[in-house]
Amino acid sequence: MRLVFAGTPAVALPSLRALIDSPQHDVVAVVTRPDRPAGRGRKVTPPPVHLLADEAGIPVLSPRRPGDPEFLAALTELAPDCCPVVAYGALLPPAALEVPRLGWVNLHFSLLPAFRGAAPVQRTLLAGDDLTGATVFQIEAAMDSGPVFGVVTELVRPSDTSGDLLGRLADSGARLLVTVLDGLADGSVQAVPQPAEGVSFAPKLTVAQVGVDWARPALAVDRLIRAATPAPGAWTTFRGRRLKLGPVRMGPLPADAATRGLRPGQLAVLVDGSVVVGTGTDPVLLGEVRPEGRAPMAAADWARGSRPNADDQLITPPPEAEPAPPAPAAAAAGPVAAVDGGRGA
Repeated sequence: MRLVFAGTPAVALPSLRALIDSPQHDVVAVVTRPDRPAGRGRKVTPPPVHLLADEAGIPVLSPRRPGDPEFLAALTELAPDCCPVVAYGALLPPAALEVPRLGWVNLHFSLLPAFRGAAPVQRTLLAGDDLTGATVFQIEAAMDSGPVFGVVTELVRPSDTSGDLLGRLADSGARLLVTVLDGLADGSVQAVPQPAEGVSFAPKLTVAQVGVDWARPALAVDRLIRAATPAPGAWTTFRGRRLKLGPVRMGPLPADAATRGLRPGQLAVLVDGSVVVGTGTDPVLLGEVRPEGRAPMAAADWARGSRPNADDQLITPPPEAEPAPPAPAAAAAGPVAAVDGGRGA
């Protein structure tokens, strides 16, 4: 089939590579978001999908808005049979949806209808789910609500960060996407409506929402930090300055009197140099931390320089309210969300 692939960040690369390598399909163009500043120097840089398309010699379309007449004209001229989407990051208007004869199909990183929206992997970890997966579905007017062509499941490991889990789902999801497109090409696959039960939503996690509340149970602290790793990055404050946090360790800690009776946020340095912090239940062992303006470092190295004392503690920031979920599918209208979850994980 003639394909126009839409995607932007690195999580879309396994799917694009798999389609480029597939003998059944011809990727005639790639649609991606415009170049934008990135990194500490804020240098304007093409997104990862753009770079891979250039490497493969595939034409790239980077419309500022997918509803721009120039883009719609170029898409029509390409005459794609289907447009696969993986984390494109923009809204597709009805005029764009009508161009490919088999429509647009989206690879989404949850088992729909659970966790529709921009951050399904992060929300899966926050919820403490043991099983997740990826879904390929037909894009329609309501967010992530279209009929499903296929799914693949993935166990959630106790130590998974959102980056770990998303990486595995990107690989298994890429294989699923190719299989679905093969089936669409020969007519062997049919879409099945999503069930009406079990719908949940996964709004993007903001920086303000991933400030660690040390008064919460250790399990909740662990889940939040893993969900926010690598982005947007969990944080707290120490002596009035922000301190970013990598995953913590729960469970049995080294036997040390310093761990007894720690208040939420209270720090203690153990005899071996490791650093623990109190929570609403049991203390947790800090892993990697990143002080403001510094590179990431082991918590033990940070403590040697900072020398926390008995009066020091990590301050609990005020929580931010969750945004309201989108309107039910029956009430949805307007342009389609062609954003796959996971772009901020």
